[in-house]
Amino acid sequence: MPSLAAYAPIDPRPDREAFSISDLSSEFGVTARALRFYEDEGLISPERRGTTRVYSHRDRARLAWILRGKRVGFSLGEIRELLDLYDIGDGRRSQRSATIARCRDRIALLDAQKHDIDAAIAELSQFIALIEPGLDHQKD
Repeated sequence: MPSLAAYAPIDPRPDREAFSISDLSSEFGVTARALRFYEDEGLISPERRGTTRVYSHRDRARLAWILRGKRVGFSLGEIRELLDLYDIGDGRRSQRSATIARCRDRIALLDAQKHDIDAAIAELSQFIALIEPGLDHQKD
């Protein structure tokens, strides 16, 4: 079985103890406002040192999960559910199983949408083919 590091969506950073808001903003291409929003939503929990937010490796990994989930169309609620499964103490078995199930469901939905889009494109192309020849015979 591959190591847990093999499942990491980001490269580990053993050279760092913590990350600033600007570190994570730069690395992931998100705004500081987005990070504060994810904090307000309870998805990440940076430590506070005065007014400064200090992000852990855990926060960094959770941010990667959040952004990947958003990219593939998961809601913040779905992302929260998957992230929360990390802490149940079963070696991430439940988290992996739930993530696989959600991903398969999402793939099925996207495949259905793709089929619908392809059908609409074909219908529009047929419609154009039907009415376009009439343009050549019209007089201005």
